[in-house]
Parts: sequence; C-alpha cells; structure tokens
Amino acid sequence: MQNLDWIVLIGTLLTIVIYGTYQTRGSKNVQDYLKGGNTSKWWTIGLSVMATQASAITFLSTPGQAFHSGMGFVQFYFGLPIAMVVICMVFIPLYHRLKVYTAYEFLENRFDRKTRTLTAVLFLIQRGLAAGITIFAPAIILSAVLGWNLLLLNVIIGVLVIIYTVSGGTKAVNVTQKHQMVVIFTGMIIAFVLILNKLPDDITFSKALEIAGASGKMEVLDFSFDLNNRYTFWSGIIGGTFLMLSYFGTDQSQVQRYLSGKSVKEMQLGLLFNGLLKIPMQFFILLVGIMVFVFYQFNEAPVNFNPTATEVVLNSEYADQYKALEAEQTQIFNDKQIIIKNFVETENKNAAKYISIANKANDDIRNEAKVLIEKAGEAQSVKVESNDKDYVFIHFILNNLPKGLIGLLLAVILSAAMSSTASELNALASTTTIDLYKHRVGPKTDTEMVKASRGFTMLWGVLAIGVACVANLAENLIQLVNIIGSIFYGNVLGIFLLAFFFKYIKANAVFIAALITQVLVIGLFFLNEYEIINLPFLWLNFVGCFLVIIIALLIGFKKQPKMYKAIMVVLITILSVFGYLIFFNSPFLLEYFNIN
Repeated sequence: MQNLDWIVLIGTLLTIVIYGTYQTRGSKNVQDYLKGGNTSKWWTIGLSVMATQASAITFLSTPGQAFHSGMGFVQFYFGLPIAMVVICMVFIPLYHRLKVYTAYEFLENRFDRKTRTLTAVLFLIQRGLAAGITIFAPAIILSAVLGWNLLLLNVIIGVLVIIYTVSGGTKAVNVTQKHQMVVIFTGMIIAFVLILNKLPDDITFSKALEIAGASGKMEVLDFSFDLNNRYTFWSGIIGGTFLMLSYFGTDQSQVQRYLSGKSVKEMQLGLLFNGLLKIPMQFFILLVGIMVFVFYQFNEAPVNFNPTATEVVLNSEYADQYKALEAEQTQIFNDKQIIIKNFVETENKNAAKYISIANKANDDIRNEAKVLIEKAGEAQSVKVESNDKDYVFIHFILNNLPKGLIGLLLAVILSAAMSSTASELNALASTTTIDLYKHRVGPKTDTEMVKASRGFTMLWGVLAIGVACVANLAENLIQLVNIIGSIFYGNVLGIFLLAFFFKYIKANAVFIAALITQVLVIGLFFLNEYEIINLPFLWLNFVGCFLVIIIALLIGFKKQPKMYKAIMVVLITILSVFGYLIFFNSPFLLEYFNIN
C-alpha cells in the first residue's frame, strides 16, 4: 500500500460517512428516523436494496467462487425476478395500506402479539449474526493480506457505520448507499478492464472466455436434479425463489428500504429495478473472477492464496512437502503455457482437453496443500484457514493493480461492508424498538422513540462488532451468510403466506407450527452437515416454508374448509417426494447399504 492508496481509501470512506451524517442530521420524529420521511424515489430504493444485499462478502467471495467453481453460482439468483414480482403485487400494497414500520406489525393484526414477537425474534437472531459476519468478512481477509490487526479492523468498520446510522437513521442509510454503489460499480468496472489489459496481447476477451470454457468455468446452467450439486437451475428457481421471497418480503433490513418510498409505485419500481439489475450484476462479478482465473493461466499463482496459511506451513515440519508441491505446480504451469499456446493458435479441441487436465492436476496439488496447511496448523495449535476462495480477488488486487487503484478497490470492499451493515443495524434497531420495546413500555413521544431507536442502533452495532470479533471463516463467506438466512427464512416466509392466503388458520396453530418447524429445519441442517441426509442449504427455504404451512393446517384440521384440506394433501405429497429424494441421495444410507 502506497501513500496514494491510503489517501484514496481514507478519503473515500470519510467522505461517505461525513456526507451521510451531514445530509440527514436532525431527524426528530419516528417517521423521519425509521422510514426516512417516506421521501425516497424508486432509483434510491433500488440502489439501497441492492447495496443492502451486496455486502463486502459479495465482492470478496464471488470472484473467488468463480475462480474455483465457475459461473454456476449465478443460478442462485434465478428466483429473484419471480420474487420481486410477487412482492410488488402482494406484500407492498398490504404493507403500505397498513402503514406499518416493520413487516412484523402485520402479523399482530392478522394473528396475535406472540406470533409477531416470535418472527421478530427469529429475524433479530439471524440478522444479528449476519451483521457481525458482514463486518468480519472484509476484516479477516484484509488483516491476513495486509497484516492489519483484525480486532482493530472490526472496530473501525463497525464504528464508522454506527456514526452515520445512529445520526440519521433510515435516510442516512439510503443516502450513503447511493454513493457507495457508485464507488462499488466504478471500482469493479476498472478492475475488469485492467485484468483484460494485463492478459497477453494475442489473448482477446473471446479467447479468454474460450480458455475459461476449456477448463469448465463457463458452464452457467445445470438442469440436473442431482442434489449433490448445490447450485442448479432448479435449486435457484425453487429454493432461490423462496429465499428471495422471504429475504425481500419479510426481512426488515430489506423491507425498511422500500417502506421509505414516496408511494406504492416508487416502492414497486425500486424493487423491479433491483430484480432486473441484480442478476446481470452478479454475472459480471463472477465474470471478473473468471478473468482472474484466465490471468493466472499466464501468471503463476500461489499454491494457496492465503498468505497467513502459507507462512504457517512454511514454518512447520511440512515445509519441504509444501515446497515440493510448489515446484510441481510450477512444472504444470510451464507445461500449460505450451498447451494454451497451441489451443489459441490452432483452436485444437484436444488442446482444450489438455488444458482441463492440467488445471485438474493443479487443483489436486492445491487440495494436497490444504491438507498440509491444516496439519501444520494443528501441530502449532494455530487456527488457520486453508480454504482460500475468499483471498483470490484481494491477492490479485494487491499484487497487480497500480497505485491509487488499490486504495479504490479496498474502498469498494469496505464501502460494501458499511452499506450492508448499516441497513442491518437500522433494521435491527427498528424491529427492536417497534416490535419489542414499544409494546413492553407502552406509548412514548416521538422524541423518546427516536432516542430509543438510536440507543438500540448503538447496541446492535456493538453486538455486531462483538460477533465479528469471535467469528470464524466457513468454506466460503458468501455461502455462510446465505446458510444462516436459509435456516430461518423458510419458516418466516411460511408464516407470512399463512397470514396472506389461509384466513381460517388461527394464531395458536401458526405459533406452534413455527416453533416445531424451526427445530426441524435446524435438525435437517445438522443432519446434512454430518452427511446423514443430502439437503443443500438452498432447499431449507423451500422445506421450511412447506413444513410450517402443513403443520399449521394439521393442527387446525377439523375447522378447515375442504379447499385447505386439499391444499394440505398436495403440499404433503410434494414434500414427501422431496423427502424421498433427500434420503435416497443420503451419503450415509448409500454407504450403509453399499448402493452404487
């Protein structure tokens, strides 16, 4: 990091914080503080919704995901446009008509206070954890790569967000997110152009795509029903739709973004704008990762992109074995140059096959290196992350971009962290204030409610920093956030669907069904983790939603009209077939019964 990079980085972040604080100072009533005075235009809503979802994890993990696994991850977002249309037609008109501050207010009107409180608490648990991870994600990676103190980074990111979120509430979040998205888009486009410029002169963009395709990185669509594949067209369309419906329709961090809209039309246009732009944006970010992959076809990559992991293994008894793997990778890299040259010049299909074989051999070496890193960490009693997906893009930035642009790309990562965390803290405070505090202490004046909201924003900010300080890396950070959401979202969405479409279902049935469902979904998640069943996390949204509806219908079976009973039979049939597929593909059962 040069002085120019520091100037660009610090200047960008401070400008956003100061501008957001100044523009939204003096929010004196709850309407202004929690709903931004209902003045937001559709483009502000659309960018704010997008910025809330696009955390630093998106810009750190997604390119690494593409580098390792290709473009298939984009299928995760295929359900988004469907969800946006449903929310615009059903959720938004209802929320606007009831003049709610949070999504969960509606549930008290439809059911009772305990159901509202339960869903609010489920939201607070999962979003509170996610807020900590959105701070932790850039902090852990920047600390490892730049040598910055991890705890100090967590505190700095958290404090910067707390300053303007406490000061201006929802309006501050919306105002700053517009500018953060400008920084983010500018930085990613510049990074993409620079990667292309750094490829050899005879490697055009189309040639780069061919090289990536020869290694299987350009396979976007997977229409198989194989549950072993986490990202398929069907998991995106079905599981993704349920996830997006719950996230954008019932998660207060998103609902609060469009509740600040000037009118129903502005809210709907904002969400449709997000639905149209989100998939191309994710496709582009994945494409950046693909171009990084192509760049490292011509420039030798480290065996592991996490510098801390490399340092640990080189200072252990496994150093010689690790160096042998590095030498083996160098040999593969040199051989691959001849193969790629032949492929580019002749477009020989056999050469394409050999590129794939060479990259497979390289992947095997990287997997062996991970095993050595884990052994070295255990031997030294050091917790070290061997999976380096989240380090790929930041490694490229720091080692290949010119002065000034490194600071800009780091500002992109930290801006994304701040924008997403600000939305989460704002929503956590709103839910705590409106759904819990207000009902416990009784009506308060506007001044007292705003003061309480600011206090809860501060409290959740401190808790998020605390979660960040004790968090651990998962296989991939972007997956970790979606896993946490998937454990809770299906259940919450099912509660809202019961409220919208099943008027004969009463509060007690829904409340009991929600408690049972949450226990079952958590149980299914752990059964999958221990490979007793085969259920990728995206499907938890689908299963959770179906389960809570079916259980609620079963509890109130006698009093339901025939139509509801017929619906229940259909839902049970669908879930039973799905359950058969889950258990039939169980690694545990396949091994136990020796099924090939």
